[in-house]
Amino acid sequence: MDAADAAIGEDYKNVTRRNALMPPLAPAADPAAAPGRRYAITTFGCQMNKADSERMAGILEAMGYRHEEDELAADLVIYNTCSIRDNAEQKVYSYLGRQARRKRHNPRLTLVVAGCVAQQEGESLLRRVPELDLVMGPQHANRLGSLLEQVESGHQVVATGEHQILEDVTRPRRESRVTAWINVIYGCNERCTYCVVPATRGREQSRTPQAIRSEIETLARQGYREITLLGQNIDAYGRDLPGITPSGRRRHTLTDLLHFIHDVEGIARIRFATSHPRYFTERLIAACAELPKVCEHFHIPFQSGDDQVLRHMARGYTVDRYRRIIRTIRRHMPEAAISADAIVGFPGETEAQFHNTMALVEEIGFDQLNTAAYSPRPHTPAATWTDQVPEPVKVERLRRLNTCVERCARRCNQRYAQQVVEVLVEGRNPKDPDQLMGRTRTNRLVFLPAGSHGPGDLVSVRIEAVRPFSLSGCSLIGSRTV
Repeated sequence: MDAADAAIGEDYKNVTRRNALMPPLAPAADPAAAPGRRYAITTFGCQMNKADSERMAGILEAMGYRHEEDELAADLVIYNTCSIRDNAEQKVYSYLGRQARRKRHNPRLTLVVAGCVAQQEGESLLRRVPELDLVMGPQHANRLGSLLEQVESGHQVVATGEHQILEDVTRPRRESRVTAWINVIYGCNERCTYCVVPATRGREQSRTPQAIRSEIETLARQGYREITLLGQNIDAYGRDLPGITPSGRRRHTLTDLLHFIHDVEGIARIRFATSHPRYFTERLIAACAELPKVCEHFHIPFQSGDDQVLRHMARGYTVDRYRRIIRTIRRHMPEAAISADAIVGFPGETEAQFHNTMALVEEIGFDQLNTAAYSPRPHTPAATWTDQVPEPVKVERLRRLNTCVERCARRCNQRYAQQVVEVLVEGRNPKDPDQLMGRTRTNRLVFLPAGSHGPGDLVSVRIEAVRPFSLSGCSLIGSRTV
């Protein structure tokens, strides 16, 4: 256990190995090194999980591991899991079964479950999959190195205790060389009746503005062009940090953070996600309109277009409140893109209430909408209610909503036809090496012919083809870098 772990006490447990096929692993001469060993991480779920996976990859490479694309060839396999939907959780168990069979023939294989399923299931995962070496909740991602030392000592380890996330000094192995995730607040204090996240990711913990800016400055020196500030409920940023202004408001808010980091030289674009309508303010919208680097894109989940359903979800706002937010955004930033999340088939949802959701989608005209049928999750109030919507009804409502979403997205995208837009090139199209791919400031995916441009270039592109969820065009002469 390192000094930081010792300072907060033991919030993990070692479990005696019960499986004869898994003898204690012989420690290497240097327990912090793994020369020649290869790791693979499979990530399920949200942007927060992707950011956690990048941090864990950075830790492993600092320990001497090498990245391996094929998880069936890796010596250490991590599944960074999501428990928001049941289908994502079941997929994890399917993957685990394959690795468990591998481990029976190769006891040296190290098998780890991280993320929200790990936090949710804890030690019971070891009973279900005794071949596991480490079960680790999201709050423990930056402790992977010290936890693996316990595994090397011959223990199965469960790390799911409440943990104060100390400032992370790991260097993530980022998937992109152009865009980067920046965690600014961990956890969530909301109590939406359908959501397992507060139980799996813990209470809100904000990083200091200075630590966030320092990470962004490092990224700028490394050539990154775009950052996305991440939080499960990012509008809550700073409310757990000390300080009140003379006018009586909190000294640290997302709005203040955007002003504080905006002038980092080299960064061309700033995004943030995910917002909660309960805390989304006009002061924040005005700052986004004022600060040139902040992109004209807002992701604000509404979940349902019916007030009674929203009350049952414990969302803390009304449909009219959501409409006012969108109107305010469009008053300040007429060209801004709006994306959101919506759930159909919440317990008790009637056909009329579902139609209210459909009507709101048509009214707002979302550029993008992530949709899902309600999935009962363990330890959430809604999972115990008796008025569950039958599965076939949920499937049919989701189909109808998705049809509506595609129609709205196609209509929204028409505004780009023959327009010149600024695209940040992120890399080659993995499906067509003759194309580059990138995004507009409004987060629209754009494909363009490969030519003199490369990753990190800001390119002026005339849009020639419009589809519901992507655009294609040709670059005008030249590009610029910042």
